[in-house]
Amino acid sequence: MSLYPTLEDMEVAGMAAQQSAIESQMTQQAITAASHGENIDIASSLYPTLDGWMGLENSALQEYKPARGAVVPAMAPVTGGPSGAEIKHGVRAIVGCKDPGTGRIGLSVESINKGIFVCYVEAGGIAARAGLRFGDQILQINGESVAGWNKKKTIEFMKKADPAHVKFAVRDRPFERTITCVKDSSGCIGFQFKKAKINAIVKDSSAARNGVLTDHYLTEIDGQNIVGLSDEKILKIIRSKEKTVTVTMMPQFVYDHMVQHLGKSLKKHMDHSEPTEI
Repeated sequence: MSLYPTLEDMEVAGMAAQQSAIESQMTQQAITAASHGENIDIASSLYPTLDGWMGLENSALQEYKPARGAVVPAMAPVTGGPSGAEIKHGVRAIVGCKDPGTGRIGLSVESINKGIFVCYVEAGGIAARAGLRFGDQILQINGESVAGWNKKKTIEFMKKADPAHVKFAVRDRPFERTITCVKDSSGCIGFQFKKAKINAIVKDSSAARNGVLTDHYLTEIDGQNIVGLSDEKILKIIRSKEKTVTVTMMPQFVYDHMVQHLGKSLKKHMDHSEPTEI
């Protein structure tokens, strides 16, 4: 799954892929024509000069040469969280469909600061299988920008979407951050929580050294969504980890807005599966 720093980058990448497909097709046509003794000039139909591609000039391209004697040190991290827990804040495309039986996608959203955010992903649903996660920001649905939309308009739009094809442009969890902590000799990582809200940090602990903050809610453990789980189940997941634990957190004021309309029954049906390594 590709991640992009901006929506524009994702769209340009799509155009580049189309251009590559055209070049491949024309090359194949040239090979076929050559086998029949014909001659096709494919270069003239593409970009004859560099100036014809995005207006670039040769002077705009410079060869990178490292300074003489410069050494770039290779550093290996002491530890690192699983790739499924990493937040890249990039933009990715997700294509799915509606469940043939229920006609649903299996997600709900909330509007925050003129943006649309995923607040519920149904366990085993289409959205969960497609890779949508709690806290993701939806930028587009089927090419339509959702900036400024409210929850009602977004849900109505999804209901009217083609059941066989629903495409999302999504930014990866912009309100969340991850911190990897190392367990001490007693198996603790250095913070206390109640109802998933961090309320105390142990002095000189791994959590304190790595920047864990109070008044933040735990949303994931090693990339696994824990929203809606009891403290006992969250603690069990943490204890099951061997040496390190990567926690994903969200500020309280954002979290409260995200879950304000989620009842206990919905939280129980949220997707809590472990992330798939890609």
